[in-house]
Formats: sequence, structure tokens, C-alpha cells
Amino acid sequence: MNAYSELEMKSDDVLRVELEQFRCQHRDLDHAIDALDQQPIRDALTVKRLKQQKLRLKDRIAYIEDRLLPDIIA
Repeated sequence: MNAYSELEMKSDDVLRVELEQFRCQHRDLDHAIDALDQQPIRDALTVKRLKQQKLRLKDRIAYIEDRLLPDIIA
């Protein structure tokens, strides 16, 4: 079972809590990447992995937001 099928089975309240957690994790990764970029000796592999993780979180955030706030064509 993938992450998105797990999200399909959750209630809106649970999704809202997870959305906030994912946003917090996304911000934390942003701060971690910025801190690593400030280092005189940069660990490119770690930065790359953190950026990939950040992108995965961004995709999950977008998926949850779309599920909670569907497009309404008026």
C-alpha cells in the first residue's frame, strides 16, 4: 500500500492534523538545508537528500490540500 492510498482512507480531521505536521516538517527541512548551505564545507549528498525529502513532502501536502479543498467550478 502506498502513501497516497493510506491518505484516501483517513478522515478530514486526521488529514488536517497531518497536513500541519507535514508543513512543519517541510519548514524544518528548509531551515536544515539553509543551515547546511551556510557551512564552509558543504555536504552535497546530504543537501540533495534533504531536498528530495522536501519535494516528497510538498507533493503530499499538495495532495492533502486538493483532497480537503476540492476545485469547485462555479
